[in-house]
Amino acid sequence: MAGMRGVLLLVALVPVPAFAQDYYGAIAYSPRTGAHGWSLNHPSRNAAEKVAVSNCSKHAADCKTQVWFKNACGTLATGQGGFGTAWGNPQKAADDEALKLCAVDIAETEALSTLRAYRNAVAHRP
Repeated sequence: MAGMRGVLLLVALVPVPAFAQDYYGAIAYSPRTGAHGWSLNHPSRNAAEKVAVSNCSKHAADCKTQVWFKNACGTLATGQGGFGTAWGNPQKAADDEALKLCAVDIAETEALSTLRAYRNAVAHRP
C-alpha cells in the first residue's frame, strides 16, 4: 500500500464454527453517502443481504448489496470517488482484491472494512 494515505479500518468477525453448515454474509453500501452495513453467519444469502441492507439503511436510503459471500470473507474498500468489493478465502485474498478494484477508481483508499465467514471460499458477487 505504498503511497496510500489515510486510515485503514479492519473489522474482522469470527463466527463460531459448526459442522456441515453454510454461513452467509453480505456487505451493503451507499456510494452517495458512504454508509455501509454488514451481516454474518446467516443461514441463507437472502437473510444475509436483508440484514446488511437494513443496517446500512439506518444511515442512507440508497443502500444496496455490493457483495455477498458464503463460507468466505467479504471486503469493502472505499475512498473518495470510488469503492471496491471482493470475497475470498483467506481474508487477505478478499482484502487485496477489494483494494485493487478500489484503486481502479481512485488513487487513495481511505478505509477498508473486512468481514469474515469461515470455511471454503464459495461466494459470489450479486
